[in-house]
Amino acid sequence: MDRLYHERLHRSDATMARLKGLPVTICGAGALGANLAENLARQGFEKLTVIDRDRVEEHNLSTQPWHRSDIGAFKAKILANSLFRALGVAAVTAKAEELTPGNAAKLLAGSGLVVDAFDNSASRRAVSDACRAAGLPCLHVGLSGDGYAEVIWDEAYTVPPDAGVDACDYPLARNLVLMAVAVAAEVVVGFAASGERRSVTLTLGDFAVRPYEGVGASKSSA
Repeated sequence: MDRLYHERLHRSDATMARLKGLPVTICGAGALGANLAENLARQGFEKLTVIDRDRVEEHNLSTQPWHRSDIGAFKAKILANSLFRALGVAAVTAKAEELTPGNAAKLLAGSGLVVDAFDNSASRRAVSDACRAAGLPCLHVGLSGDGYAEVIWDEAYTVPPDAGVDACDYPLARNLVLMAVAVAAEVVVGFAASGERRSVTLTLGDFAVRPYEGVGASKSSA
């Protein structure tokens, strides 16, 4: 049976072909980026690139798709290997390096869509600047410790100021991560299928998903 059988029943052959052919680059392989890459690969995306310089740490295990045996390994490489084992296709290309203003254009070249899932303002700004300069579609996905998440296209996005707290130290609910990833994945599918660009915000306390109104600066920090 087709490994994408259920997804294909929900979508269409034409949509599945578009998912398979769209080159998506995910910047960051933390709580958002790693889970999003897995979602997209299991939905039929086969041209995924993940950029992240970090290694797996023990505190990552509750919100990210790692095993204890992965601790110390590069996140991007572990993700690529695990999805190959799971799906039997080379769905993810791993780039275990830091994205900076100096190399962002090179790292993002060839992308049909860039997803920014970084946890700091400097990296988010480097992605945004590079995408705007190259005319690349860019989607920003972020979280904050007060139960808020956002999925916002670059044209409506303002890079938030650094919160002044290490991203590893602020409160983070796994359910918020999974809500944000599910919504972001559906936004990416919509873009791949028809070019649609939806921006939304989410709040965990009331399980609300709302259209992004574009008022004020983005408040996400991860």
